[in-house]
Amino acid sequence: MPGRIQNKAALITGAGSGIGLESALLFAQEGADVLLVDINLAAAEKALALIQQRYPNVKSAAIKADVGKEADIKAAVDKAVELFGRLDIMFNNAGIMHPEDDNALNTEERIWDLTMQINVKGVWWGCKYAILAMRKNPEDPARGLHTGGSIINTASFVALMGAATPQLAYTASKGAVLAMTRELAMVHAREGIRINSICPGPLKTPLLMDFLDTQEKRDRRLVHLPMGRFGEAVEVAKGALFLASDDSSYMTGTDFKVDGGLTSCYVTPLGEQVLPPPPSLV
Repeated sequence: MPGRIQNKAALITGAGSGIGLESALLFAQEGADVLLVDINLAAAEKALALIQQRYPNVKSAAIKADVGKEADIKAAVDKAVELFGRLDIMFNNAGIMHPEDDNALNTEERIWDLTMQINVKGVWWGCKYAILAMRKNPEDPARGLHTGGSIINTASFVALMGAATPQLAYTASKGAVLAMTRELAMVHAREGIRINSICPGPLKTPLLMDFLDTQEKRDRRLVHLPMGRFGEAVEVAKGALFLASDDSSYMTGTDFKVDGGLTSCYVTPLGEQVLPPPPSLV
């Protein structure tokens, strides 16, 4: 059977680890050609090797890019179109959570500016060049392809909730992603271009686990999670696959939460979680 995004062309930033890595593997598994983009080229190439080994029938490639530089993002989109002849899916996933990010009194301007450069401007540029490419996508009904496409921007549950463990620049940047996504979704809603945010809850990824480097830090967060565990990157990748596919054809401008119920919770349940998390695709 054809995959859920069969014949589509996808570009994923931050594809060398975490959500981006799991998404790259999942998108390839579901039939998409994939361009893996990461500032860490070695990590992207390692992921590429997995895709080429497991899914030799899809086209795939890896390139280095810094999403904090407009020219790098434009070059990445241009490369995807050069390789695949189109761009159907843009997953603006790359971002940073700087260890020196703190509250309004302690966060230095350089940390604020760096975070905004990558987490906000990087998403803006990713949307900009994806939209330009998607407008040119040729129709191919026999292969399930059409003009337009799907843009997915990684935000965060912190854009929806406050925390007394501040990372002010990161939180503000993800709030900006939500607002920007909604605005762009309305502007381009009649062009066949859907633009949605995905809001992960706290995940067991290197990005967060490096920050939560003590059991005390982890426990302070786990007490608020209804499922009693951190999420897995593959669970967010599955949400991104839904948004990338035509299964979500009537969804645009949404804040798609994959957070284990966190943003809906007041009091968490008692007892142990009876189900294990899903295994990684890696």
